[in-house]
Amino acid sequence: MTCQEAIAFLGEYLEATLGATVATQIEAHLRDCDECMAYLNTYRRTSKLTRAVARVEMPTQMKQRLRDFVVSRLGGA
Repeated sequence: MTCQEAIAFLGEYLEATLGATVATQIEAHLRDCDECMAYLNTYRRTSKLTRAVARVEMPTQMKQRLRDFVVSRLGGA
C-alpha cells in the first residue's frame, strides 16, 4: 500500500468502516511509515478538536437579515 492509498482511507479507517483486509494493509503501512503515522495522529487531533468546538447559534436578527437578503437575491433572478 502506498502513502497516497493509506491517506485516502484514513477517515474510514478511524471510523472502523473498512473491510478487514484494507484495515490490515493500512495498519501494516502505518507500522513502517513514520510520515503516515504522523499524518494519522494529526488527523485524529484535528477530528477531536473539531468535535470539541462549541456550536454558536446565529442570533435571530442576523438569521432574519440573511433570510431577507437571500430572498431578495432569488426573487430578483
